[in-house]
Amino acid sequence: MKNSKIHFIFLFSILFASCVPTKDLIYLQDKGNPKNEVVTSLNQKPYRLQTNDILSISIKAIDPKLVEIFNASTIQNSVNISAESNYFNGYSVDDHGNIRLPILGEVNVLGYTTEEVRITIEKMLNEKYFKTEAGIFVVVKLAGFRYTINGEVRSTGTKIIYQDKLNIMEAIANSGDISVEGDRKDVKVIRTYPQGSETFSIDLTDKNAVNSEAFYLQPNDYIYVKPLKQKSWGTGTTGIQSLTTIVTVLSLFTTTLLLIRL
Repeated sequence: MKNSKIHFIFLFSILFASCVPTKDLIYLQDKGNPKNEVVTSLNQKPYRLQTNDILSISIKAIDPKLVEIFNASTIQNSVNISAESNYFNGYSVDDHGNIRLPILGEVNVLGYTTEEVRITIEKMLNEKYFKTEAGIFVVVKLAGFRYTINGEVRSTGTKIIYQDKLNIMEAIANSGDISVEGDRKDVKVIRTYPQGSETFSIDLTDKNAVNSEAFYLQPNDYIYVKPLKQKSWGTGTTGIQSLTTIVTVLSLFTTTLLLIRL
């Protein structure tokens, strides 16, 4: 009888430890903070351009014919923009941090924001080629917000989102969400700068995650969701799965003992 109780406690402990608690699956929980406290996200730092970034640049004027020569392709003005057209018709930042524009030639953009690049191009055009009356209007954007996600999500790989800002919750949702076996409490974000890289850890089950520097992504960020220990144990992530695994192991163990005794 005593041995039976010990076996029962042992099996119950394994069953309990192998299950993924509900609290580990819920995003942005209130973990002991006053209920009336308002959590606000940090101001997002402007992204500064790096090598291999691709820019979409459009130059407009009151008379469109005046600036036709400065625009590389009319494809950029179409409504349906694909990643392929951006790659072939956008302006890629080379290893020296330059882009090459029609007529204007090489312009250094490494470490600048898209707004600073816009101001630089407008200034060059107004000083060298046009008067104020021409109404030069320049639009500079990244040719898609690119990030890479790997690990315990349903859709891994490099993604491109056509919007200016993106937070980690949107990126994960766009990747089919984190699987049950994924660790939401320790999501890694690797961010590259011209001078090197930095790794952030963010707990997405805590509502204070919005205060993390990694909550709002920057282009070319790499997101990694590591697996929970339950996956490496192979016992299952739910009570039913764990119980099934334990019953199978016990059946095999019992069968082996019976065969040995025969």
